[in-house]
Amino acid sequence: MSDVEARRRIGVAIGDQILDLSVIKHLFTGPELSQHQQVFDQPTLNAFMALGSGAWREARALLQALVRADEPTLRDNHELRSRAFVDQDKAVMHLPAEIGDYTDFYSSRDHATNVGIMFRGKENALMPNWLRLPVGYHGRASSVVVSGTPIRRPHGQMRPDPAKPPVFGSSTQLDIELEMAFFVGSGNKLGEPIPIEKAHEHIFGMVLMNDWSARDIQAWEYVPLGPFLGKNFGTTISPWVVPMEALMPFVEPNTMQDPEPLPYLQHKDPYTFNINLFVSIKGEGMSKASTICKSNFKYMYWTMKQQLAHHTVNGCNVRPGDLLASGTISGPDPESFGSMLELSWRGSKVIDLGKGEMRKFLKDGDEVTLT
Repeated sequence: MSDVEARRRIGVAIGDQILDLSVIKHLFTGPELSQHQQVFDQPTLNAFMALGSGAWREARALLQALVRADEPTLRDNHELRSRAFVDQDKAVMHLPAEIGDYTDFYSSRDHATNVGIMFRGKENALMPNWLRLPVGYHGRASSVVVSGTPIRRPHGQMRPDPAKPPVFGSSTQLDIELEMAFFVGSGNKLGEPIPIEKAHEHIFGMVLMNDWSARDIQAWEYVPLGPFLGKNFGTTISPWVVPMEALMPFVEPNTMQDPEPLPYLQHKDPYTFNINLFVSIKGEGMSKASTICKSNFKYMYWTMKQQLAHHTVNGCNVRPGDLLASGTISGPDPESFGSMLELSWRGSKVIDLGKGEMRKFLKDGDEVTLT
């Protein structure tokens, strides 16, 4: 974040305030952080994330202690407190990390089934590999932007009429995808996979994500190598990262997987999370936003541990700040479908926003909010 002081720095949300960690870095005197206080002077979380899970837990424990009512360090030091806290509504938020690489998975069975039915029919809804491994593709890190950044409608090749040659123009099927993503904390060396039993120690925390998609461009280009211009024009994430330790109280048993995955993808400990998620759209001229989707992260079939273990099983190295996304989060009911492609069933029906506002895909000026 930054404010009247233009320098970007790391902060923690405390109510409607932001605690500036660069101001209180001298308080991090534990065994993991006493020699690394300078990480809190950095403009991104990369250096802190690289220190590993011991440092993350130590920092979280100190911050929890500092804001207790019976802790005098900040409570009784008006000068320090006035420098350390920034009003959230006066802060400018930025990307939380320098993202070197970005991978998008396809880990919701309901979403994959819905899309498969639309394009291949019920008999071939899921590809043969889908229940065997967490399918993913390499995305474009350079176009990942922080929430609030305007997204321009993309141009590209499309083939609206399969009996005619493709045409070039603006996408008319601009879509959203409700996703969450996690940041890799400490990485691994090239050639050394991260075993699934150690994956949690490499997963720093989660963000909300909107994987903007131009469906008409995507439909024409994706065979045989997958998404390209239909995806790489913009991906939005939240500026706030929720550490995995903060999410553990909301952990739930994993989805039953049948057939049983291969041994390198097996883990018995729960790593599915009960996180309610909502998508709303506010069009130009609308007085308030309309909710179009109510979903939950617990609907995911493949877990983050499985995603990271699979990503690295061939020896691929991941680095602090790499972003790994869930894929569209859709549930079993129509109101839980996490994309307009599904909500409009490939444009065959309208999405009612109320007061005469209808959508199949996004219009210019639409404001999309994920919560």
